[in-house]
Amino acid sequence: MERTGFADLPLHPGRAPKWLFERMVKLSRAICEVLLYEYGKDEIFRRLSDPFWFQAFSCVLGFDWHSSGCTTVTCGALKEAVDPELHGFAVAGGKGKTSLRTLDEIEEIANVFPLSTDKVERLKYSSRMAAKVDNAAVQDGHQLYHHVMFFSEEGKWAVIQQGMDTSSKYARRYHWLSDNIKNFVTEPHNAIVGNVRYERVLDMTSKKSGEAQKVSLDLVRDSVSSLKRDWAELIRPSYQKSLDEWLDEENKKPLKPIDFLRMPRDINWSAIKKAYEFQPINYEEFLSIKGIGPSTVRALALISDLIYGAKPSWKDPVKYSFAVGGKDGVPFPVDRKAMDESIEILRRSIEEAKIGKDEKIKALHRLKNILPR
Repeated sequence: MERTGFADLPLHPGRAPKWLFERMVKLSRAICEVLLYEYGKDEIFRRLSDPFWFQAFSCVLGFDWHSSGCTTVTCGALKEAVDPELHGFAVAGGKGKTSLRTLDEIEEIANVFPLSTDKVERLKYSSRMAAKVDNAAVQDGHQLYHHVMFFSEEGKWAVIQQGMDTSSKYARRYHWLSDNIKNFVTEPHNAIVGNVRYERVLDMTSKKSGEAQKVSLDLVRDSVSSLKRDWAELIRPSYQKSLDEWLDEENKKPLKPIDFLRMPRDINWSAIKKAYEFQPINYEEFLSIKGIGPSTVRALALISDLIYGAKPSWKDPVKYSFAVGGKDGVPFPVDRKAMDESIEILRRSIEEAKIGKDEKIKALHRLKNILPR
């Protein structure tokens, strides 16, 4: 499993007009059909999991390049455009309440291919875990509100989901790919993009959080009553005063909007008890238990650190501020080869697509506008 990136986008209210959305559906179907013919389903999934390609694709379809809506509308257009029986892959999920129907839609579409029971269960598990990791294991202040899974009759998949930071009004997009799957809790990122890097983000998927994962697991498997004592010790006001070392040395205050010092007071002890009775064999199995959410993950991480000395990573896993680098070399030089390859694939797809001449010209003009100057 690779999570291949995420991007920060500002919140823009409103909806895509009907005339635009209908054209996005038509154009996305035409481009997908060329990609399928030229490269196959696996390459489509790899491209969708590439943050820059996805952004360029959204621009070609005609949506605002820097809007949070480019994710939801582009995925919505693809969902309308893709015919599982014709194209050999499907799109499940969406924005808001539609995202909650992802698992049901996987079941429904499985009858079209058909998929074996084992593949269906694996797809459903992957969908749940992608959401669980980005909501609970990586605590960057973005609440998920959009979740879409692309999957094939062979059982391969890609996930694009998006979360909103209500304080900054910025969205962050997360890309997942099933290729080279290892586990869901050890640095699943491949390429990560974002406009904002926070100073303090709890990242339990970082390799640096490996020891904290082990201690968290030991705490859960050991004794619920012992864990309650450790938790009670850390929420006492007298103990909180000793946490100054966690603050910025100069300003003596956290730089992240999330209060990373706060020990959660609302822990799902029923879920903890369930985990104790289940005795999970690893951190991924623990995280997959229903009811284990951000507060529980955070509480265990703080207990692991402050009492047992197993520090989790508090570094925001976002790697780059731009999808392909900055023209001035900051934060890193533009990867022109990757950019040119992505643009060339889109250009060829547009030129070979079965659409009208005017539509091709407009799409190619939009593609030209995103080329680096």
